[in-house]
Amino acid sequence: MTAADAPPIVFVHGTRFSAAQWSPQVAALTQDFPLAAVDLPGHGARSAQPWSLNAATEIIASAVDSLGRGPALVVGHSLGGYASLEFARRCPERLRGLVLAGASASTRGPWTAPYRWIAGLVPRIPAYRLTRWNDRLLRRLYPPEVVEATIRTGYAFHTVPVAWSEVMGRFDAQAMRHVAAPVLILNGEKDTVFRSGERDFARAHPHARVELIPRARHLANFDDPDAFTDAVRRFALQLPDRT
Repeated sequence: MTAADAPPIVFVHGTRFSAAQWSPQVAALTQDFPLAAVDLPGHGARSAQPWSLNAATEIIASAVDSLGRGPALVVGHSLGGYASLEFARRCPERLRGLVLAGASASTRGPWTAPYRWIAGLVPRIPAYRLTRWNDRLLRRLYPPEVVEATIRTGYAFHTVPVAWSEVMGRFDAQAMRHVAAPVLILNGEKDTVFRSGERDFARAHPHARVELIPRARHLANFDDPDAFTDAVRRFALQLPDRT
């Protein structure tokens, strides 16, 4: 595959974060791929925009179109992974490949418990306190070059309850049957909750495989930015040519 054939990549962030979550990957891949990282509704520069999966899908589609290179590889983490699954269902003609990171757990039935716990807890805690906790946690776990852009951009705590309320009850392995492109399920080895259904998700798609980032947790792209980026790069370069 030549540079001219390199697929465009659109990154879709996870819960409470923004496009800045992908700053390590954008910095590493921008010379080789046309790419964009989006803010979902209610997050980052779109903080005032009401959340909905409809709006999230439209934002991803606009980012794909803005790159002007046809169907894109979409990389979605956590909440962004489920939004990317919805995009894959609604806009199959715009999808060249899909990376699901920390988003291969069912949000139906008993598996909704972690999501309901998070969605119910966040509104009870003042935003300034959540911000302080998140800042301290990220700075304790990760080097500045990995997380400072995320910290600087801030967090969308106000969007967490409505976003996860819409996601809950909507996604399980059967959602993979609506994905017409190859899929990489890319999880942190230690992300036991959000990778709990990865085998079912992989079995539900004829061209899906699982790859684990050793010793990484839910924020695998922070835990090991190089390994995460390398996995995305390899998958992108293995995608079939555009037809």
